[in-house]
Amino acid sequence: MFIEMKLHRLNKIVPIAFCVFLVFFASCKKNNEEDPTMSTTPEITFKSISPSSVKEYQDQITITISYTDGDGDLGENNPDAKNLFIIDTRNSVTYEFRISQLAPSTDSIAIQGDLPIILNNTAITDGSSSQSVSYGVYVQDLAGNNSNMVFTGTVTITQ
Repeated sequence: MFIEMKLHRLNKIVPIAFCVFLVFFASCKKNNEEDPTMSTTPEITFKSISPSSVKEYQDQITITISYTDGDGDLGENNPDAKNLFIIDTRNSVTYEFRISQLAPSTDSIAIQGDLPIILNNTAITDGSSSQSVSYGVYVQDLAGNNSNMVFTGTVTITQ
C-alpha cells in the first residue's frame, strides 16, 4: 500500500517535471551565430550616469551604456586601439578609450550587455564655482562601423 502511494505520486510528478523541462529547454536560445535580427553595426543605449554631483578633480563619474552587436566584433585587444568615444558637450572635447575584446575573434556571434565607463578628474571649464556637464557617447567596431550616439543625463561639478 505504501509503495503504491509513492508510485502513484511519482506517476503524477514525472509528467509535470517533464513539461517544466520542455518549457525551460524551449525558451533557451542558441547564441553562437549571427543574429539576423541584430544589426552588425553596433547599437548602444544610455542606461545611467552617477553620481548626480561630483567634486572637481576628486570624484569619479560612472556612465553605463547597453550595447548590441550582431557579429560580435565590438572590442579590441590592442592596447593602442580606441573604440569608445565620449564627447564633453561643454567644449566638444572627445575622450578616447578602449573596450577590450568582448567575443572570441574566431566567431561571429551576436553579443549584448552593459558597459560601465569611469571618468576621472572631471574639471570645471568656465571658471565658475559649479558647472553642469553631459556627454555624448558612441562606439566603433573592428569593421569601422560607428554606433549611434547617445547622450547622458546631466552631472553637476562643484569646487
